[in-house]
Amino acid sequence: MSVNLITTINTEHEDMIHDAQMDYYSRKLATCSSDRTVKVYEVVGETYKLIADLRGHEGPVWQVAWGHPSFGNLLASCSYDRKVLIWKESGNDYQCIYESQHHDSSVNSICWAPQEYGIMLACGASDGAVSIISNIGGQWEVEKILNAHSCIGCNAVSWLPAVQYQKTDPLTNTSGFSYKKKIVSGGCDNLIKIWSYSESDSKWIEEDQLSAHSDWVRDVAFAPNCGLDSLILASCSLDGRVIIWRKNEKEGSQWTHQVLNKFNEAIWHVSWSLAGNILAVSGADNKVSLWKETLDGTWACVSNVEKGIGLAPSQ
Repeated sequence: MSVNLITTINTEHEDMIHDAQMDYYSRKLATCSSDRTVKVYEVVGETYKLIADLRGHEGPVWQVAWGHPSFGNLLASCSYDRKVLIWKESGNDYQCIYESQHHDSSVNSICWAPQEYGIMLACGASDGAVSIISNIGGQWEVEKILNAHSCIGCNAVSWLPAVQYQKTDPLTNTSGFSYKKKIVSGGCDNLIKIWSYSESDSKWIEEDQLSAHSDWVRDVAFAPNCGLDSLILASCSLDGRVIIWRKNEKEGSQWTHQVLNKFNEAIWHVSWSLAGNILAVSGADNKVSLWKETLDGTWACVSNVEKGIGLAPSQ
């Protein structure tokens, strides 16, 4: 497998770029920067055109995230200014339709929930809290998991892909299907935590705490569920390691972990392919490498790309 550079985009940002994300159809690209702006580009083949320059943050913007297109073209951004802004495409422009200021310090990570859950956005911040922003019946609501991570806070959040399970109503003795809502978070306490939503208690509960990294956890990502019984999770850290975690929920087993690789530099981001069989890894060495599990259960690097200066991590 090889990866080729298709095109280079001159974003015209005036400072360091921290994140770049394609939308669901790979037709739009959003970038964010320490220059406090978010830019949106229309991408057609090897050509691109700036269509929006979004200004609403008062500090470096760390991440951007596209919502599912079934809810319209929604774009979220988070910043050092403690804000989370949600933008919506309106004609040829983007309007800020919601501003959240529910954290006491920098908001470092945002992630939209699976489409099946509706409009829900998880946010992790340096105040140690994780917040979940929802739009229910046109009204915005915010739930907070206080003290999710001690020390200097939360660096990353990711949703478990939508997984149905059978549920029986004890009052009517009728059964139906529901979803297990779960979030994973990684923090400056070197820990990974799994949070599940309790329907009976109407709150988020810590389900598991995973400890194997020896430095800050910078990113976490659930692998897409492709009909497997096991949950698969990737994490990366300033300790230079990428770890693959597994748990078979049907068997009620505990989480097990396997070190994918020990890199010479800190690792900032991990991201799964849509099929969940390829993991992209990027770090302080300005390289992006692609990894695939072999038949004997080990992980092999199938592509290694080094081009220019990499994206800078959030603070």
